Order: sequence, then C-alpha cells, then structure tokens
Amino acid sequence: MLYQLYEAQRSLMEPFSDFAQAASKLYGQGAVWGQLPMAQRMAAGYDLLYRLGKDYEKPEFNIKSVKVEGEDVVIQEAVELDKPFCELRRFKRFTDEPHILKTLKSQPVVLIVAPLSGHYATLLRDTVRTMLQDHKVYITDWKNARLVPMSEGEFHLDDYINYVQEFIRRLQAEYGNCHVVSVCQPTVPVLAAVSLMASRGEPLPLTMTMMGGPIDARKSPTAVNNLAMNKSFEWFENNVIYRVPQGFPGEGRRVYPGFLQHTGFVAMNPDRHASSHYDYFKDLIKGDDASAEAHRKFYDEYNAVLDMDADYYLDTIRTVFQEFELVNGTWDVKNPKGQIERVRPQDIHSTALLTVEGELDDISGSGQTEAAHSLCTGIADSHREHYEVKGAGHYGIFSGRRWRELVYPKVQKFIAAHDQPQRRAGARESLPAEDRIKPGRKTAAVAATKSTAARKAVAAAPAKKPAARRK
Repeated sequence: MLYQLYEAQRSLMEPFSDFAQAASKLYGQGAVWGQLPMAQRMAAGYDLLYRLGKDYEKPEFNIKSVKVEGEDVVIQEAVELDKPFCELRRFKRFTDEPHILKTLKSQPVVLIVAPLSGHYATLLRDTVRTMLQDHKVYITDWKNARLVPMSEGEFHLDDYINYVQEFIRRLQAEYGNCHVVSVCQPTVPVLAAVSLMASRGEPLPLTMTMMGGPIDARKSPTAVNNLAMNKSFEWFENNVIYRVPQGFPGEGRRVYPGFLQHTGFVAMNPDRHASSHYDYFKDLIKGDDASAEAHRKFYDEYNAVLDMDADYYLDTIRTVFQEFELVNGTWDVKNPKGQIERVRPQDIHSTALLTVEGELDDISGSGQTEAAHSLCTGIADSHREHYEVKGAGHYGIFSGRRWRELVYPKVQKFIAAHDQPQRRAGARESLPAEDRIKPGRKTAAVAATKSTAARKAVAAAPAKKPAARRK
C-alpha cells in the first residue's frame, strides 16, 4: 500500500513541479518578469521547489572522451551482455593514432562491479572515467527491479554471484585474463564469486580491488550496520518489502523500493542535505552558476534510485549483516545447475588482493573491508595490500579529488604490478574497438589537429621561386 501512496503523491506533485520550473524561468534573467524586484529570489525559490518535487530518472554515464597520453580518445558505450537483471556495459575506445593504439592494446582489462544498493551504476561515473585512461573498462549496470517482468523469475544473492562469475568468464574468454574492482556492497558477493571459482579450479582474476565494503560488518559498526543487525529478519520482510504497483513492467514483483532507500540515505545526514539545498538557493541568487551546476549534478545522481528485488535484498540482510556467513565460513551458494557450494576464500591463491577504506567512512566502518585479508589466507603477503585514505568518507574513495589524486594511483599501480599479457581465445579476425584502427572514422579532435597542422605547414613553407624562362 505504501508504494501505491508514494506513486499517487508523486503523480500529484508532478504538475506543481512543472509549474515551479516554468515560474523559475519567467523570473530568470532576461525573462518577462526578470526585472521585477525580488525576481532573482523568486526564480531561485521556484527552481529549488522544482528540484525538490521532480522525479529523477536514471542518469547517463555521458563519458564522451578521455585523455590517453595527452590525446583525446573517443568513448562509445555498448551492452556486451544483457541479463534479466543486469547489463554488462562496455566503454569502447576509438583512436586513429598508431602510438595511442599500441598503448590501448596493452592496457589491462578491468571489470568494475557496481553496487546494487539503491543507486544506479552511474554513481561510479568518476571511477569509470578515471580508469578509462589506463584500462579497458566494463561495468555491471544493474536494472531497476520494477522494470523487470515477473516472467523473468526471482533474483537472489546467489544469482548476483552467478552473474559476476559469468561476466568474469566472458572477459577471460575475450582477453585471457581480467582484473575485478568492487565498490561497497559488491565486495562480499565478488569475494564469494572468486572463492567459488578457486574451489572449482577455474582461472581467476589477476587482482581483486575491494573498496569500502562490509566484508565483516561486525567491525566498527555504522548506523547502516546497526539498523540491519538490530532489527529482526521478519521486521525487514514485513515492513520494507512491497509489491510494484500497476503501470510498471514489473507489476506485482516484491521489491525493496528505491524511495525507502533514498529516505534512509537522507536521514543519515539531514542537516547536511538541508544546508546543501540552502547553499544552492543562495548560489542561484548570487549568480554562482558553477556552484549551482555542481549541486545539480550531484543531486541528479544522488536522488536517482532503483528498486531491488526483495529476495536479493533480504538475502543480503541475513547473510551479510545478521548471520555473517562469509566470515563465519558457513555461506552456501546455489550455482546455476542447482548445486550447493560452500564459499571458501582460503582457496584463493593466484589472485592479488587490494583493500581500500576511507578514514571517515560512515557506511562501511573501519576494518570491515580489510577483513578480507584474514579470510584469504592462501594469498601470499607479497600479493596483498591495504590502503586507508586519510580524510575520505565513503564516496571519497571512488569519486572526487581524493579518488583521482590518492586512491586511483594506488589502484592503477597495483593492477599494473600484477598484470599479465593478454591472449586471445582462438584466432579472431574481429578485434575490439580499442585494438584496431578504424579507417574512415577519425575523431573530430584528431582530424582537426591534423588539419591545423597541415595548414601551418603550408603557411610556414617558403614560397617557391618561379622557374627561369628559357631564352
């Protein structure tokens, strides 16, 4: 019933939100009423009202190009594998410069496993953009459960693990090896996935980088951990699980609604969010467009949330936050064939392990991610590292200045230190985009550079003397 009430409220707010957007433009600079007294305040107030009431849709990654060795490389997104609850998304890189091509061909392959915990994978946009400079990047783009028809069946934590294994095998088949980076929630299922592959004797990722995840949620419990640990499993099942209402492809599916997760996010720091919105209001009045745009970009991402399948959500609550099955050595996972397998991190030997934590992380407390080292006893000391980022909160370890300047250099160096030459599975004539020059598809930046250089060369060339006439 709560979901239906939320949708009714959202539908009711929509015309008011549209009106507020139109009114903010009427009072804006250069508009009809823009010269009236208090016009800037009116425009700012209506703009804030619009943003508080609007519906936030799934954002785009919108990564058009990155710099590689100082040159622009064009990025094109493509869905490599489409599963009922997730897309394996690839960021193809295109270049026509032979020296850049040589660099791209030799760079490591990285699978970024994005969290399925309320936000979309685009929350890791900065992570992806930064890593594209030195890696071939794929990411798990989880789908909104309310858009998945009931005919696709249920989705459990076991299915999440099976998806991760399938994606790893896909990249291994394509390139011969890969590296895995997991951020927050997926650190647990990724460790389980690799552990199961190790127990079966399958080829493993060359490295696992785990950032800010609840490997052992008993250590330095945060408000998020305490909520999950102090409430009974039945409480979660009876109070936060609802069915998707009519009007969506997933009508009737049991989900943990995204709007509840968003409410929980905001409730953790209500004063900070209130202050941020007030600062946005003042920035609009002052005409500080840069600060206002930064606010819009952050909250366009932060306010866009998705529903999670109820079975997956409840499995995570029980397995990770209540029974601590991973650290207790009691976690059994059902594989796609229906067989039950025990998760044994100690079976991992050939994969190097890097864990990253933020000193001020208020979602995954200190020591929770580092606990992976005590579980992976089969990994040699020379193949493991831990890094605590001073002054960084949860989001700072994978986004923003600290990520780019402090964390990423560590991650890039660790991956490079344990990388191995890629080998193709079988002879393939068709290579990935970043492994070939595409004639006739020069990037605008490259074409413009060459054109400019040609004009300069012509202008700088000395004029030829006219040939002497033969008398």
